[in-house]
Amino acid sequence: MELGAVTIAASLAALGVALGFLSVRGFVRAVRDRKLAQAWWGAGLALGAAAMAIELLAYVGVVTEGLLQAYVFLSAGIVGVLSLGAAGSLHRPKLAFGFSAFELLALAWTAGASFTTPMPASMVVGGIIVGNPPALLLVLSSIVTVPATVVLLGTAVVSLRKAFRWSHVTMIAGACVLGAGGALYIASFPVMLYYAEFVGIVMLFVGLMNLSRIPLTAPAGASLPRPE
Repeated sequence: MELGAVTIAASLAALGVALGFLSVRGFVRAVRDRKLAQAWWGAGLALGAAAMAIELLAYVGVVTEGLLQAYVFLSAGIVGVLSLGAAGSLHRPKLAFGFSAFELLALAWTAGASFTTPMPASMVVGGIIVGNPPALLLVLSSIVTVPATVVLLGTAVVSLRKAFRWSHVTMIAGACVLGAGGALYIASFPVMLYYAEFVGIVMLFVGLMNLSRIPLTAPAGASLPRPE
């Protein structure tokens, strides 16, 4: 492998390890604080780490249909699972339950379709997974990711209206990076999409973890914390 290829492979490996570390941190905090939302965020980061591992394997030439099937699901599952944590942090049980039921059903449907649908070899070009899965999976992925992105953005906006905090801005920016990441497929260096995914996931994680410390609804007679 040339020096540039080695550098890219090494960076993908490092990013995968970083996501794995953040995932473990999320699970540890979930156990410590007994908060389901943080467990969902840890799970979302774990999916991101798994996706990064598949991207690394594809880059070094290890490509199987099973890996591509898993990658298609993970691409949708990352945002979907992160949004489950965001919904829980709203402290609105009925809304959170309804959205979570819908999102889990959509994730299960996407997973079943992903692992039973043959994946074309054209999904990988020059070691880069450039997409082009079957149309059904594109539709199912949209069913998962579009509502999930709306919830992530909505959670950040609602909390931002209560009090300005940089964690809210970080969430909005992270959701926008993930939502717009597909545009990098048309770039001449599509591996940059991988880095955009990493940045978006980490920004969401930072924002979400800080959001969990902030009440989005104030008890009667109390006022919300002032902006820092």
